[in-house]
Amino acid sequence: MDLLNRIFGVHEPALQARARRLEVLAQNIANADTPNYKARDLDFKAALSQAGASDTAMRTTRAAHFTVGQELPPDDMRFRVPFNTSFDGNTVEMSVEQAQYGKAAADYQATLSFLESRVSGLRKALRGD
Repeated sequence: MDLLNRIFGVHEPALQARARRLEVLAQNIANADTPNYKARDLDFKAALSQAGASDTAMRTTRAAHFTVGQELPPDDMRFRVPFNTSFDGNTVEMSVEQAQYGKAAADYQATLSFLESRVSGLRKALRGD
């Protein structure tokens, strides 16, 4: 499994984090008319750093050492701060959510393209092309 992690690098956890972000943005769009719904977003950098931190995490060796970074919630979710407030307490702004979804979809497609190029390179190497 370590061999596959070295081959695919950061792209596998990045693809999983991007897919999760697309789900969260879709939930925001679906709940645009739900009273008191709070729009959320995935902190992609935090999710990706947590995914890669399992092997390279800094560890303290003594109790007097400082801890590194800020503790994040386990799901890396953040509430979005709206530009305009609504009367029903809903913080979803459709224009913002749609723009974020479009950007997230393009990022997801780019990550898929990177993975596809890695896999095609492996196929060529295995075939001897």
